[in-house]
Amino acid sequence: MTDPRTVRIGVSSARELEIQVEDPTVVSADYEKALKNDATVLWITDSRGHRFGVSVASIAFIELEEPEQRGVGFGSK
Repeated sequence: MTDPRTVRIGVSSARELEIQVEDPTVVSADYEKALKNDATVLWITDSRGHRFGVSVASIAFIELEEPEQRGVGFGSK
């Protein structure tokens, strides 16, 4: 199992939702499908199994977090 990563979604009310998900690329693919199919709601399941519905029309952007690069030893980043 991989570490949960964050998906940040900006909505038109100038707020953001941060949702911890296992695979952010699934959110990206689901959003693209929602746009193609004129869906009104994007459903996202977080890493704990909770489902969130976001109005597709209110999404301003989606930011996908890259996995954190973990170093070895005590050196600085």
